[in-house]
Amino acid sequence: MCLGEFTLELELEVPAGGITAVMGPNGSGKTTLLRCLAGLEATEAGRINLGGRLVDDPAAGVWIPPERRGVGYAYQDVRLFGHLSALDNVAFGPRCRGTGRSVARRSALADLDAVRMAGSAGIKPAKLSGGQAQRVGLARALAGAPPVLLLDEPFSATDVDVRPLLRRQVRAAGATVVLVTHDPADAEELADAVLVLQAGRIAS
Repeated sequence: MCLGEFTLELELEVPAGGITAVMGPNGSGKTTLLRCLAGLEATEAGRINLGGRLVDDPAAGVWIPPERRGVGYAYQDVRLFGHLSALDNVAFGPRCRGTGRSVARRSALADLDAVRMAGSAGIKPAKLSGGQAQRVGLARALAGAPPVLLLDEPFSATDVDVRPLLRRQVRAAGATVVLVTHDPADAEELADAVLVLQAGRIAS
């Protein structure tokens, strides 16, 4: 996949329901890979298939926008909506897809409870710690049970003692997962496969 002056030269196939961890130094293309898969980065060449569906192929004129890719994305820098409570941040995606307000908020509360954040449902992001915000971000990515999860350092700011719970929630989701991490424990405890990127290529 070509993106201006940066090239991602790799072939990645994640089995349905599988979890692949992507590791590597800063600037190796890990986040860029997730952004391409999510449709947040425009590619100039290459092909991307998600769930057997072609979503990006510049040569064929195919590009499916992010909201139609069936992807849940947990950003490294979280990016919660500052004007919404934790609960409404998690309910936002399902609401945009047509779920009724009461149903979406009830489901969002369950998602927050799964990451031990139900007690902070009414709090806005500015009042959350970095680790708490990351847990809300993970709950938001999991909301609506997307078939594909893209996770960018989703546990890095969380307390060490809560990370096993968060890893279990990711595994229990049953989604196809691409997990960017610098933590070997994430790869060892969660991933079915691990690849290491170096300058946009899989390291040998």
